[in-house]
Amino acid sequence: MRTDRETMTRTWHDRVNSADWAGIARDLDDFGGALLPRLLTDDETTALRALYPTDTQFRATIDMARYRFGQGEYRYFAEPYPEPVEALRHALYPRLLPIAQDWWSRLGRATPWPDTLDEWLDQCHAAGQTKSTAILLKYQQGDWNALHRELYGDLVFPLQVVINLSDPGVDHTGGEFLLLEQRPRAQSRGTATLLPRGHGYVFTTRERPVRSTRGWSAAPVRHGVSVVRSGERYTLGLIFHDAA
Repeated sequence: MRTDRETMTRTWHDRVNSADWAGIARDLDDFGGALLPRLLTDDETTALRALYPTDTQFRATIDMARYRFGQGEYRYFAEPYPEPVEALRHALYPRLLPIAQDWWSRLGRATPWPDTLDEWLDQCHAAGQTKSTAILLKYQQGDWNALHRELYGDLVFPLQVVINLSDPGVDHTGGEFLLLEQRPRAQSRGTATLLPRGHGYVFTTRERPVRSTRGWSAAPVRHGVSVVRSGERYTLGLIFHDAA
């Protein structure tokens, strides 16, 4: 007989496994990012947004304007993470791992990531990357996020996920998720995606493999958020390596 904990774990895995992962892998190959199915319910997104003022839930708060990261604010969760954060990281990792391994193999690179997230985080911690990296972002009217990459140390997992906790057109307008890819010997290419409430978006942390005349090469990719024109937009960010 399953325990309540086992049932809850199965729920998170079922949500992640409901995605068309072959299609997601194709979109990642083509664009460097892909929309995921609904991973959080309305109640769960509301509960996560409500955590934002709770100081004990977070280890650090970043004023984006102060560091010229854009305009807005985000907070790094302290560990232990809330259940949706912890559960989704563990459910997503084994689905993202084969894509990461395939990408790095094309580029002729070693694939250092073990089969489980816990093992990978142990490697991060042994290398001095011990700080939590899951974040909750808050954008208000006029806020935006500059194009950037989240590396945090020498050990990097090449894919990450954001989940929109707000309802576009109701809670906010604007605030599209942006990707900018620097293509070899060509003009850069940008994409903009408006994420539905509770849906995830997986994208490359740093770069992705692209075909070139000499085989495969790495195309750097940065991500950001366009200006929020009205309302408030909250986002959950899931990164699969810890920070130094």
